[in-house]
Amino acid sequence: MSLHSAPRHPTPRHSVAGAVTDSEGRFLVIRRADNGAWEPPGGVLELAETPEAGVWREVWEETGVEVEVGGLSGVYKNLARGIVALVFRCRPVGGALRVSEEASEVVWLSADEVRERVAEVFAVRLFDAGRSGVVVRSHDGWAFVDGS
Repeated sequence: MSLHSAPRHPTPRHSVAGAVTDSEGRFLVIRRADNGAWEPPGGVLELAETPEAGVWREVWEETGVEVEVGGLSGVYKNLARGIVALVFRCRPVGGALRVSEEASEVVWLSADEVRERVAEVFAVRLFDAGRSGVVVRSHDGWAFVDGS
């Protein structure tokens, strides 16, 4: 079999997100303009961009908040869509909340408010950032699989 006739496998896409917490322990969350879902700020990693630079850019573009990007807190695979999300712990260092083309609302939420508004597969990313180490989880877009 030649290289050109080898079966093609879907290439996973990589995204990044910031688990941004303020000095009061609140989480920075956006309401997506395209589907109304509440999520941590983030998006697709650009080709020539480091993960840390991508997190900084996505948080800034979507929220107007400048962050200091800390360590990786989790790796999340959406099995249905083939997306691997890298989530980093972040803390705000400047800027001001503002909406954007991608975010119709930008708010700071308490842990209880996150539990009420944010879908589990995204809320857990914020809560995982409060744990030590790096968590690896897989989900089908709505629920975690394999006991994660």
